[in-house]
Amino acid sequence: MNKNSNNSVESGKEQTVPILDFGSQYVQLIARRVREAGVHAVLVAPDISVSELRAMNPIGLILSGGPASVYEPGAPRCDPKIFDLQIPVLGICYGMQIAAQLLGGQVKPAAAAAEYGATRLQVRHDGAVGTYSDELFTGVPEETGVWMSHGDQVKELGRDFIALAATATCPLAAIRHKTRPFFGVQFHPEVTHTPYGGKILENFLYCVCRAAGSWRMGNFLNIAVDKIRQQVSSGRVLCGLSGGVDSAVVAALLHRAIGEQLTCIFVDNGLLRKNERASVESTFRDHFHIDLRVVDAADEFLSALADVTEPQTKRKIIGKAFIDVFKRASRGIRDARFLAQGTLYPDVIESGQGYAHTAANIKLHHNVGGLPAELGFELVEPLRELFKDEVRRLGEVLGLPEAIVWRHPFPGPGLAVRCIGEITSEKLAILRAADEILLEEIVAAGLYRTTAQSFAVLLPVNSVAVMGDDRGYKPVIALRSVDSTDFMTADWSRIPYDILARISNRIVNEVRSVSRVVYDITSKPPGTIEWE
Repeated sequence: MNKNSNNSVESGKEQTVPILDFGSQYVQLIARRVREAGVHAVLVAPDISVSELRAMNPIGLILSGGPASVYEPGAPRCDPKIFDLQIPVLGICYGMQIAAQLLGGQVKPAAAAAEYGATRLQVRHDGAVGTYSDELFTGVPEETGVWMSHGDQVKELGRDFIALAATATCPLAAIRHKTRPFFGVQFHPEVTHTPYGGKILENFLYCVCRAAGSWRMGNFLNIAVDKIRQQVSSGRVLCGLSGGVDSAVVAALLHRAIGEQLTCIFVDNGLLRKNERASVESTFRDHFHIDLRVVDAADEFLSALADVTEPQTKRKIIGKAFIDVFKRASRGIRDARFLAQGTLYPDVIESGQGYAHTAANIKLHHNVGGLPAELGFELVEPLRELFKDEVRRLGEVLGLPEAIVWRHPFPGPGLAVRCIGEITSEKLAILRAADEILLEEIVAAGLYRTTAQSFAVLLPVNSVAVMGDDRGYKPVIALRSVDSTDFMTADWSRIPYDILARISNRIVNEVRSVSRVVYDITSKPPGTIEWE
């Protein structure tokens, strides 16, 4: 990586690259790639004013992709004056199209079929004339693979533009302006399916923006602590603990920032993994010495969920019950004005939220939106712009124990979304026992750290079982294990057959209510990681 120390910001100030969010499902991947390259990235609204951008003292701008067409009424737009700031700008997909349109070009539907997925890119390495030449593709082969996802194309450009790359159906797959520091790519360099995507982004950051590469997770920690202190001041913050890594990191971060102003509330909703409550109590009371209040509400949640089978309805019921329980628990805590949550960026995106308000709503998250108004607290979400792997790195910086930092994720609704169909205490007991066996064997095989998430699912179907001289008709357990870094995409884990066999044998022999074990080999997409 060529990190140029001749940067354009004042000494001592953090170099920043704002990313204008036009609603792409993968916009946070751009921020993540930029941070991984050692540069601070922040997401901002697409219509951010030039004065606000200037106040951030950016070394460059990135315009994200998005689902809209630039020529449609109401499509998100940016201020054309951002191109007069004379700082480098990189437009990606929709970002390239909106920039081309604002700078005199035309965008129209693709004449051929829309490009979705892997395609071959031909790069021009011809030393084109201009202030900014082909720095974006330095070190990139003349032919390489890229990931496309677009139905529109830039069709016409003025004389001030030069084409840098093309595909078989997209003649203007990458462009640059002759005199302005603007580059555009129709493909997505932020995804892993573009092999040289990281190199292209690094070229933009270091060859074009002249970044110093000083950004680290410790920088994020310091900024997050300052933001929490500014927002909270002398107020008391409540944090809902779940036992998972997200809420644990939030609690540790808040404790670092405000100390005794933090009170954690753990709600035992009856939908927890085996021994979850005891683990939370010992960890946060004994290890962190945090003010922890535990509420036993299992009967209340299970009663509310009786006879409910629809997944989104389950989530809504759990969210409402959580609000009711949390309200009662918080009444006795004086001066509580803030509620902290472990919302991550995949939660935000999959809930249809974002700066452009154009992302699809994939599923409901009871920890995204809604709670502040109903509970009467101001929301504190310090992890809102992080992916799971970044949260783990932050946890390590905070000094959290490895067992907490690397614990597999657990959904907010708990086992309710892993017990398919109606939820009963008997079914939950079966699921807990099977899940514990799965995790024990994954740990024993040394696969816990190499798999991103492993869990059992109780299916709403029965299967014939013959055990000894008895014939039974009993439930089926599905095993799910995935490999992922950001949890926006995932692939099923290739667990060795002998380990799967041992897990299956233990479950059907030790959990006598189970007749059969199956293994889920669906990737994300098209499937989500959780079954509901």
